[in-house]
Amino acid sequence: MKHLMSPLDFSVEELENLFKLADDIEKNPAKYASACNGKILATCFYEPSTRTRLSFESAMLRLGGQVLGFSDASNSSAAKGESVSDTIRTVSCYADICAMRHPKEGAPMVAAEKSGIPVINAGDGGHQHPTQTLTDLLTIRSLKGHLDNLTIGLCGDLKFGRTVHSLINALVRYPNVRFVFISPEELKVPDYITDMLKEKNIPYEEVIRLENVMPTLDILYMTRVQRERFFNEEDYVRLKDFYILNTEKLALASSDMLVLHPLPRVNEISVEVDSDPRAAYFKQAQYGVYVRMALILTLLNITVA
Repeated sequence: MKHLMSPLDFSVEELENLFKLADDIEKNPAKYASACNGKILATCFYEPSTRTRLSFESAMLRLGGQVLGFSDASNSSAAKGESVSDTIRTVSCYADICAMRHPKEGAPMVAAEKSGIPVINAGDGGHQHPTQTLTDLLTIRSLKGHLDNLTIGLCGDLKFGRTVHSLINALVRYPNVRFVFISPEELKVPDYITDMLKEKNIPYEEVIRLENVMPTLDILYMTRVQRERFFNEEDYVRLKDFYILNTEKLALASSDMLVLHPLPRVNEISVEVDSDPRAAYFKQAQYGVYVRMALILTLLNITVA
């Protein structure tokens, strides 16, 4: 039985197979409409979510399966003090596969160790968000045609952003990838990330001004400054509007650069950017459904002829 705790749980070859399956699902949705008949997905979300939870539910429903679960810890027996281990043991009796989001790093891993069904990490604290990373990779691969030979700019909250950390760890396995980290000093990418890049001799630079690097980027990955990761409101208010991408800044970029964002957006991308053909973040949300459909099929060992 295979789980997904980190993007690195899948080899590059396994990822390519997953993306090919997602491509086929996009092109031939009717072919997969009953692939999960009789199967149940449990969504155990101890933390609020819109896109991740709904995209998992959409994925399972589009495969002909069913969904049960909870959308907040207060709606579960966690409110009574039940452990994650006991919850997953119980859920294993009711469902065939589980997607779990939890504010504590490592909680989905604890669940996977005790689970009788495949567990997907749908985000654990500021640690990992592997299915968002799969979504990001599929988006880049589908719109750029490849995942190598790219300069990727990551902008905003690089300290607490689990999507950023997961994406970097996944992309370092592809040749000729270069990173540009764009953030205020207080939200710089953690040392363990830059230490890893140095060890692997992967080029990167850290800058504060977005405008200075826009012409060099193939991908600009914007992130919001996350209120829920801050210890005090004063720091959040001071940094939340540090970067706002507008049409003036986007004019500095190449004509084929892509703008990605894991969403939700607050105000770090002006709505005037939405009409630009380089704005790919809503396409990204759609790719998230295809890749989660492919992931569910893969972890359940379901093949469709």
